[in-house]
Amino acid sequence: MPSFYQKRLFRYPIIALYGVTVIALAILFYYNWILSVSCLLLTGFTLILLIQADARMREDMEGYISTLSYRLKKVGEEALMEMPIGIMLFNDQYFIEWTNPFLASSFDEDTLVGRTLYDVAEGLIPLIKQEVDSETISLNGRKFKVIIKREERLLYFFDVTEQKEIEQQYKEERTVLALIFLDNYEEVTQGMDDQTKSTINSEVTSLLNKWGTDHGLFLKRVSSERFLAVLNENILEELEKSKFSILDEVREKTAVDNISLTLSVGIGAGHHSLQELGDLAQSSLDLALGRGGDQVALKQPSGKVKFYGGKTNPMEKRTRVRARVISHALTEIVTASDKVLIMGHKYPDMDSIGAAIGVLKVAEVNDKEAYIVLDETEIDSSVQRLVEELKLHSELWSHFIRPDDALDLLTEETVLVVVDTHKPSLVLDEKLLSRVHDKIVIDHHRRGEEFIKEPLLVYMEPYASSTAELVTELLEYQPKRLKLKMIEATALLAGIIVDTKSFTLRTGSRTFDAASYLRSKGADTILVQKFMREDLAHFVKRAKLIQDTVVLDNGVALSKSDSDDSFDQVIIAQAADTLLSMSGVSASFVIARRNENTVGISARSLGDVNVQLIMEALDGGGHLTNAATQLSGITVPEAEERLKQAIGDYFEGGIKQ
Repeated sequence: MPSFYQKRLFRYPIIALYGVTVIALAILFYYNWILSVSCLLLTGFTLILLIQADARMREDMEGYISTLSYRLKKVGEEALMEMPIGIMLFNDQYFIEWTNPFLASSFDEDTLVGRTLYDVAEGLIPLIKQEVDSETISLNGRKFKVIIKREERLLYFFDVTEQKEIEQQYKEERTVLALIFLDNYEEVTQGMDDQTKSTINSEVTSLLNKWGTDHGLFLKRVSSERFLAVLNENILEELEKSKFSILDEVREKTAVDNISLTLSVGIGAGHHSLQELGDLAQSSLDLALGRGGDQVALKQPSGKVKFYGGKTNPMEKRTRVRARVISHALTEIVTASDKVLIMGHKYPDMDSIGAAIGVLKVAEVNDKEAYIVLDETEIDSSVQRLVEELKLHSELWSHFIRPDDALDLLTEETVLVVVDTHKPSLVLDEKLLSRVHDKIVIDHHRRGEEFIKEPLLVYMEPYASSTAELVTELLEYQPKRLKLKMIEATALLAGIIVDTKSFTLRTGSRTFDAASYLRSKGADTILVQKFMREDLAHFVKRAKLIQDTVVLDNGVALSKSDSDDSFDQVIIAQAADTLLSMSGVSASFVIARRNENTVGISARSLGDVNVQLIMEALDGGGHLTNAATQLSGITVPEAEERLKQAIGDYFEGGIKQ
């Protein structure tokens, strides 16, 4: 059938042809009128035939258009009424004005007209008000993708139930890799006879195989202390619900002479590539071991990490060999640099400054220029007394510089040593950290999600009492010409004493070895006590802070400052220590305002309560028995409510243990 444009193209040449014909006949009439009349008659006859043909063409076109319009209308009606797509019209009051049969049949009803959108799904009206263009909702046991046309007050419903089921099945069956490591296998089995060692091996293997069989995962032992597990997301979800009870089972059933084997598990999930899963699993295992072991680390594709376990104090299992290897590696890096900058955390304590002085000696004995970065405006009274004593030793004090001066000293070959922290947000000067390429981390805290990027060397031992203890061990493997001065040895010893609460907390045999070494180098314990002295004003302020303490369930003591006074972080921490010394108290939490915009919380426990997990729920961290956090833009009562919620979640199981 000719189109409209084809007809126009057909008609215009005819008109032009007749125009030319008329002109030709006029000329011919002038010369021969008889022939001209004959031609005129012939032309008229042809014109009549063409007009009739044009009329028939018009009739055919109108018939075609009429038939096509009817067919399109019928197809539209059938599509509207028969296609498996729900269509709904509603009015301004959210009452249903019309639906197609498919949507009504989805509710097993003849009609939905006259009912409100609340009767269909409670979430529809909020979606319309929120100006969401599309959303997936549940209707009568099925999943529908709703497309909203607000101007027309029209809703389209696409049934995506099968699609969602396939997506869920795909998600549940995605591969997950787990690396299982026996934390202290070498330490526990050292010195055992072959029969006892074989018994322990069989016990562990039996427990893990039964655990794997019960949950349907594939488990393979790849070495004496390492296993590989292959599972899927569905199994992983079950294990998360059980909070990886295998950790407790292995610890409880492998006890020999009051020493138990513990597991660390690193899990990689959420990626398509097996290589990526393997890298994630290894990274998660490193993180679990860096936090002290006896726990599961699950690294998600978003970068967030979930932790399970970590309920026991880490066992002291680092070796002298590792300390020697780290000391030699530190020497090589320092020797290859042009200068060394040393930096601790914000509001440095005795441990941070003592460790920094120890690293300064490492640089000096290797003939390298070194400086300690310190901001005197951010130190408490006890550290202030140490600083005043350091100022009396001009040769040592000349190596202390401000952050701004440190930036001016930077070169491409400068190495930065960060002590007593591994979190970029907690270092004394983040700008300095970001501008240095070569970095070393020495810390004794449990490793968290946040970590300094791409360090050349990491020495993190959560089994150590303090960073000063770690640095003291490194000093023992430096060249023999190293000579510690009295004030330097005293600063290191002060760091150990303060962090161990005078050798009462987190103290191992290596702690006493380090203290003995420092004492042999002239460390003055009387001077340490002078540093730790507390003035009367601080004592009164701390007493005021804990005077209204409330003891919650499970032996948790909670104290907060009702005034608008600002408290030093050390006073808050000392108040928590004081509460912990009270009878019947298993954990203590102290809340006080640090400044106008920040509220600080210090937490302490005797080991039964993992305060680290509670503080991590409030964006803080620390150790199992010693942790803290700082909350910005919040009031003390609001901080108290958040803390109580976190404590409740911990005891009710909401916080992963």
